[in-house]
Amino acid sequence: MIDPDGFRPNVAMVILNDESRVFWAQRSNNDGWQLPQGGMRSDETPIEAMYRELHEETGLRANHVKMLGSTPGWLRYQLPKRYQRSNSKPLCIGQKQVWFLLKLLDEDVKIDLKTTREPEFRDFKWVDFWYPADNVIRFKRRVYRQALTLLEPMMQNA
Repeated sequence: MIDPDGFRPNVAMVILNDESRVFWAQRSNNDGWQLPQGGMRSDETPIEAMYRELHEETGLRANHVKMLGSTPGWLRYQLPKRYQRSNSKPLCIGQKQVWFLLKLLDEDVKIDLKTTREPEFRDFKWVDFWYPADNVIRFKRRVYRQALTLLEPMMQNA
């Protein structure tokens, strides 16, 4: 599902542990690291997509986290030309995302990266809140900074 401007609707998650450290995951198909994110289906709300993606990518369910907040509206980033699939129609030039801030409720809950046949991630670690903004692939850095800036005040609700 691509919108008329060429952006694919998507959700992204910042998951905090008890020490306010963030879940940071290594992608399965390359050496890149990122926060969990995924595309929305046409019949889903952003919240529904977030909980589906949360489970698919981490094994966590709604009862394992508390939602502390979300970004107001869509945040966008463009894909560099080399990542755009020029043979697909309509052309996807980037993603528009609603970001969610989640708090892990029980530190003993086990993260399971293998809930699907083709897992998104192969490893993870807990990092400082702002670490992802400087360490994600370069073309996503602006949207990561924007999202973290909007979500940081919501950490008080943890």
